[in-house]
Amino acid sequence: MLLIGIAGHTVADAERAWFAHPAVSGVVLFARNFASREQVAALCASIRAARPRPLLIAVDQEGGRVQRFRDGFAALPPLAAFGALHARDPEAALRLAGEHAWLMASEVRAAGVDLSFAPVVDLGRGNRAIGDRAFHAQPAVVAAFAAAYVRGMHAAGMAATLKHFPGHGSVLEDTHFDAASDPRALDTLRGEDLVPFAAGIAAGADAVMLAHVSYPAVAPQPAGYAPRWIEILRGELGFRGIAFSDDIGMAAADAAGGVGARVRAHLDAGCDVVLVCHPELVPEALAAVDGRGPGADLSALAAREPLDWDRLLADPRHAAARATFADPQALA
Repeated sequence: MLLIGIAGHTVADAERAWFAHPAVSGVVLFARNFASREQVAALCASIRAARPRPLLIAVDQEGGRVQRFRDGFAALPPLAAFGALHARDPEAALRLAGEHAWLMASEVRAAGVDLSFAPVVDLGRGNRAIGDRAFHAQPAVVAAFAAAYVRGMHAAGMAATLKHFPGHGSVLEDTHFDAASDPRALDTLRGEDLVPFAAGIAAGADAVMLAHVSYPAVAPQPAGYAPRWIEILRGELGFRGIAFSDDIGMAAADAAGGVGARVRAHLDAGCDVVLVCHPELVPEALAAVDGRGPGADLSALAAREPLDWDRLLADPRHAAARATFADPQALA
């Protein structure tokens, strides 16, 4: 029901107590939680040891400017680099995007983390928060990349999460800092921003993260608070996986009110898991879910088989993929 953030490189006693709460389904890690491959592996092990019931561990390891783990990990290019290559060599661009997905997911799994929230399938149309995190501006091109990236993550044994539904790329505002509203009609969204999500779902995406963007022609609330968008996701697009909120600490999330109201609004709308990324917000979020029944089963999102660094480093595919993305000419 909740994925929560913790403060540092180790688990504090208060955080260990949070893990015991039945509404806590897992932990989301950030750069503040990372010092080295060894340290983050030890942190993951201590999180898993905190209680008998499994906790999902997640991170944002997209590449480019959104890469939480860096030292000892491949320096991953942003997704826009593949979109630029697509104009010259579509086949190579899609193949390399799949290899980027495999490399990213393999290294994250070797660190002891189950899930990287990827790929971004928003359209690259100038949004301040998305920028070069998006593959391309054209829906059909992003759709092809979405399917390739999902397949690459699955090949590495990791579930894939499409974000930010139903599309964050066509508004200007950064929802970390400002409210965002997209006035377009649903039929327009169906023909543009929803196209990559439909392709990713058809390719077997396991999760979707909802945007804090409102689409007033469709529903008055931001998408994560809007039952109508959950209906479209599950009914029209046939999605059967896990629906995550975006971080409720973002400025655009305050449309519902305080922290507790934000949590309840997401869950009441049909969102399965709410992200509470800032540790200082966790106590109020936990209070908001007291008395609710058990949340969604996240076991399908857990890493599909054990993987450690020694095994990964012995894989020739890993060495080849790292060499590829270390070469400045690979995407030129």
